[in-house]
Amino acid sequence: MIVKVGNGGGGGRWLRGFGSLIRRKQVDSVHVRRHAQLARKLSAVDLVGIGVGATIGAGVYILIGTVARENAGPALVISLLIAGIAAALSAFCYAELACRCPSAGSAYHYTYICIGEGVAWLVGWALILEYTIGASAVARGITPNLALFFGGEDNLPLFLARHTLPGLGVVVDPCAAVLILLVTVLLCLGIKESSMAQSIVTTVNVSVMLFIIITGGYLGFKSGWVGYELPNGYFPYGVNGMFTGSAIVFFSYIGFDSVTSTAEEVKNPQRDLPLGISTALAICCILYMLVSAVIVGLVPYYELDPDTPISSAFSSYGMEWAVYIITTGAVTALFSSLLGSILPQPRVFMAMARDGLLPSFFSDIHKGTQIPLKSTIVTGVFAAALAFFMNVSQLAGMVSVGTLLAFTTVAVSVLIIRYVPPDEVPIPSSLLTSVDPSVRHSGDDIEEDSAISPTDPLLDMSDSLLRHPLIIKEITKDEQNEKTRRKIAAWTITLLCIGILMVASAASADRCPRILRLTLYGVGGIILLCSIIVLACMKQDDTRHSFGHSGGFVCPFVPFLPALCILINTYLLIDLGVDTWLRVSVWLLIGVLIYLFYGRNHSSLLNAIYVPSARANKILRTQADNVS
Repeated sequence: MIVKVGNGGGGGRWLRGFGSLIRRKQVDSVHVRRHAQLARKLSAVDLVGIGVGATIGAGVYILIGTVARENAGPALVISLLIAGIAAALSAFCYAELACRCPSAGSAYHYTYICIGEGVAWLVGWALILEYTIGASAVARGITPNLALFFGGEDNLPLFLARHTLPGLGVVVDPCAAVLILLVTVLLCLGIKESSMAQSIVTTVNVSVMLFIIITGGYLGFKSGWVGYELPNGYFPYGVNGMFTGSAIVFFSYIGFDSVTSTAEEVKNPQRDLPLGISTALAICCILYMLVSAVIVGLVPYYELDPDTPISSAFSSYGMEWAVYIITTGAVTALFSSLLGSILPQPRVFMAMARDGLLPSFFSDIHKGTQIPLKSTIVTGVFAAALAFFMNVSQLAGMVSVGTLLAFTTVAVSVLIIRYVPPDEVPIPSSLLTSVDPSVRHSGDDIEEDSAISPTDPLLDMSDSLLRHPLIIKEITKDEQNEKTRRKIAAWTITLLCIGILMVASAASADRCPRILRLTLYGVGGIILLCSIIVLACMKQDDTRHSFGHSGGFVCPFVPFLPALCILINTYLLIDLGVDTWLRVSVWLLIGVLIYLFYGRNHSSLLNAIYVPSARANKILRTQADNVS
């Protein structure tokens, strides 16, 4: 019954090696393997606190000044709205996958289920980089803000002040390291305790933003909104400047993916995860737009201080005391963002270790707190060391790679679930041979076949075909049509991604010859348009309704919404620049080596046999009957 693929020769080994990259795990693999579970203690309110806290960082206190001065002008409000809508596209995709596959690991987990082990490893490895550098960068940004309460960095206590190591020229930041360690201790107490602390800090931050909106609105109406009465109008940099500004502020919405990383700890994931993601994103978008509308209205955009736009705007109206309130908001925003950066990483470590791609050390769950304690400690210590010794501001662009790569693969995964959901389940070879005597092969055969040798369901019908030829002929024809539809859908999704890559590359390649850019635009646009039309006209797979957990959120406007999401994120990925990609390539190369020499050979799917879902359920029931 096992379809033999390859032999002991070089071709078979190459095929098996490639097969390890595309092998996929099942949705409930965590429960099937009886791993220790995380504590289900989070409600929708907790998720909103985590999402808002992880999203609203100190960037809003600084970024709006730079974007208004250099890119958008008063149209900054529209830039933030466009960026919020773009982020919502990814949020819709995340919400559906989080409901269908509510386990730890977020985008890594979804990618492993829908696309394959190789891409999932790269996504997980990139997310580790994102969270580590993001946490270290945030922690480094807290020190100068805290110094404002002491009258400047020179007045900070010695154990908090930055120092330059003699002879090395390295500026160490003990305050940043201490803050990361404090957050790590907080996370070690338990998910409910850390989410409560996140909610408290986030409440303070939101209160400061409401103070800015209300007080600034009063000053604006009193002064006549001088920032909007400009001779060059609402779009001083044109529509292109507005869209450039939206691309920059898009990264201010990154953070809602922290909500999906806690999916395994949510009491009612089908209801609370979509609610938490959408509410958090809506709150952040509204607050961003209101704050920016007030600030660009109080002061002409070209007079805003790029470093302290909000504080300088209030100071120009004689409200010097407001600086301390705004600084409090910036510090609490940084602290909540720091907590939101460290929280997901241990859960990604844990998910990868559960799948065998990392040592089992990272998957250990503490019996008392029911959190990945060892992974949390390792994450905190490493991030603290990085923040202490290294100025990571120059590496900030690398943070965006992990997020955008995750956003892209999540959107692709939604398309796969709708049109070609996985219809085979990995079963351990030992389980298959023990409960199914008809399977006769040696251990060597299993190793050759395990990665890419699914059972052919048509072989099970051979006896019935002799007894009922007319019925089986009709069933076989239907199955053949379905197989053809799946092949067309799979190739169409692949071509869609290729077309998007070509269009995004042409849009970002400013220095390429005009003819090459036009060619890429033309060919890529045709491929993209044709792929969208084919998918829109094609019937979605009926088994999508039963894939994973049912009853949750369903992403609307498929395939248009996921395709637009892939296009936006791919463009932003390519537009990060050569220097950023060179740095990221070093990290990804390290990840590839770890996967080749450890993860690939220790994967929990190493000796798995892929069988149709219906047959897998029968095998599992037989095993349960034998055990009982």
